[in-house]
Amino acid sequence: MMRFRPYKSCDAEKIVSWTKDEYSFRQWSSDRFGDFPLTADELNSYYADYRDNDRHLEFTAYDEKGICGHMIVRFTDEEKKTARFGFVIVDSERRGQGLGRKMLELAKNYTRDYLLADKITLGVFENNPAALKCYSAAGFKEVGTEDGYYSYHGDEWKCIEMEFIF
Repeated sequence: MMRFRPYKSCDAEKIVSWTKDEYSFRQWSSDRFGDFPLTADELNSYYADYRDNDRHLEFTAYDEKGICGHMIVRFTDEEKKTARFGFVIVDSERRGQGLGRKMLELAKNYTRDYLLADKITLGVFENNPAALKCYSAAGFKEVGTEDGYYSYHGDEWKCIEMEFIF
């Protein structure tokens, strides 16, 4: 049974191991982190900048086999009614088993029941069909695209915006 808990710095080593190449690293994190590969210390340092910010929350999913997922929830409005999911990732050795959808369901419930949000948004690159399928399976609907593109080695990646309304 999957559970959802606050992120701990000891989770970082496992989480950073899930992006095996720069392409998948950029699909996961865009340009939010520095160079690939991301280290555990760099991930923890990034999150340390938000330690005293009640608008940015990091979570880890785990089950009987150990840590299996990670994501953040951050508020995008002053009233804290719209949350945004980000850095959603599951264990690379366990993908395709429904872990992402389960983690998103736990996160949606937490966001509704404890954070009292009315809506959740997220962005996914159009060249990441597995993530798009996972978000759709979790009930997120496409609502448009971001203006502009993310540039990766000469390729232009469009970001699809999705939302879930309670």
